[in-house]
Amino acid sequence: MEKIKILVVEDELLIADDICSTLTKLGYDVFEPALNYSQAVKSLKENTPTIAILDVNIPGKKDGIDLAHYINQEYNIPFIFLTSQADKTTVDRAKDTNPPAYLMKPFNREDLYTSIEIALANHQKRDTTEEKQSLIVKDALFIRNKDLLNKVKFKDILFLKSEHVYTEIYVKGKNKHLLRGSIGSVTDQLPTNFMRIHRSYSINLDELEAINAHYVIVGDEGVEIPLASNYRAEFMRIIQTK
Repeated sequence: MEKIKILVVEDELLIADDICSTLTKLGYDVFEPALNYSQAVKSLKENTPTIAILDVNIPGKKDGIDLAHYINQEYNIPFIFLTSQADKTTVDRAKDTNPPAYLMKPFNREDLYTSIEIALANHQKRDTTEEKQSLIVKDALFIRNKDLLNKVKFKDILFLKSEHVYTEIYVKGKNKHLLRGSIGSVTDQLPTNFMRIHRSYSINLDELEAINAHYVIVGDEGVEIPLASNYRAEFMRIIQTK
């Protein structure tokens, strides 16, 4: 069985080293700790971990809760919040990310181990449930709604929008469907004419009607979708080769 790989995001280096040392003794593979949001994003892109441990109060404009939102949108991995704060504002912000676990400082080795194993088990159960929520058959995505799997043809999908741990799928006629899962993982299941053009949006390139430097228009309804600068070059390359 592949060893569990863990990313620790903690700005206090002594605490980060102590956590990493404890995790190594518990038998986990541990990445070099990240001290802030940008280091964590870089580490995630270079080698995606099995699970991340996120200190809520990392320095900078974006904290551990912002990082959790990023993980929910970009990666299908669980995370554990690590904090010494339990005030209502912090807890309410954290709850919005649906964290599998919330570990209060100070903690011991047993607390750390238990939180990791429970978070991984819950995530695996959630993945099994999500697999049953949708099914791809030929040219369509079947999305579960109660006891039915409703057929949504790929050609009828205009765009996808990230909504926390869910993805909204907008189809012609201004209808939408809700599917649990990150926009990245949902887009990866779709044909190659679906492309990410923003952190929160993917579009059906066959429905592309107009382009400018900052947004595109899709569908007969003329829906305006933002085009992020970090996606623009790849987007232009792809549409010119289609």
